[in-house]
Amino acid sequence: MAEKVFIPPIKIQGIKTKIVPLIKENLSFDQDTFWIEPFMGSGVVGFNVAPTVAVFADLNPHIISFYNSIKNGTITSHIVRQFLEEQGKLLSEKDGEYYYEVRERFNSKHDPLDFLFLNRACFNGMIRFNKDHQFNVPYGHKPNRFSKAYVTKVVNQVKHIEQLLKDNSWTFVCQDFLDTIAQAPNRSFIYCDPPYIGRHVDYYDSWDDQKEALLRDALVSSNKSFMLSTWDHNDYRNNEYINTTWSFCNKITKEHFYHVGASEKNRNPMVEAILTNYDI
Repeated sequence: MAEKVFIPPIKIQGIKTKIVPLIKENLSFDQDTFWIEPFMGSGVVGFNVAPTVAVFADLNPHIISFYNSIKNGTITSHIVRQFLEEQGKLLSEKDGEYYYEVRERFNSKHDPLDFLFLNRACFNGMIRFNKDHQFNVPYGHKPNRFSKAYVTKVVNQVKHIEQLLKDNSWTFVCQDFLDTIAQAPNRSFIYCDPPYIGRHVDYYDSWDDQKEALLRDALVSSNKSFMLSTWDHNDYRNNEYINTTWSFCNKITKEHFYHVGASEKNRNPMVEAILTNYDI
């Protein structure tokens, strides 16, 4: 029977849902180890590993704010249900006009509940910001998106996070990946899912070859066991950095189909690479 993978309440491009079982099978990790995740993104890997102690970090402050709001009780599953039912009703009545009203409100006030709404109502579940850090993903044109069943699904995802936070000691912090790696305590395992070099750019996670090299150097200098998720190849080209920047790593691969992306032509099969500095 296939392992059930928990889907988090915030979706993001490149979410690793389908390769979580493969990642878990190849971790050099036990429950006495600190889990360090410098590029939290959706959090799907760490949430499914469910470490006892973890630091989840990301440069996107809205992801961190959302999960800290659940942690401190500002957002609860009950509040999420009420909010999405109310906002969903308004969306069904006013359609795109209301979506853009919420988007403008979020860009002004940065309410984490508005962030959840936008993430679930926007085009193809994307998270993207412009140079001024304004959320700029267009409407997904689904005025009846927040059906009773759909709201319940999101509420249950938040409930699961609430339980994980009760059972474990987790910290969510908005900071640079270099700081996160440098602060990793002894007996840490570092899992990295950075923006894919040559594949994806937004203005919280703009990425280039210099940052790829800085990440490699930081991981090597940490003397910690680490795992890195990246892309290996698709039908059109190969990731040249695997044989240069990451040539010292061990590698396993798996084909993965992306369902999120700005255009359908970008939602193609991709062979993912999992790289480690230990034997797998």
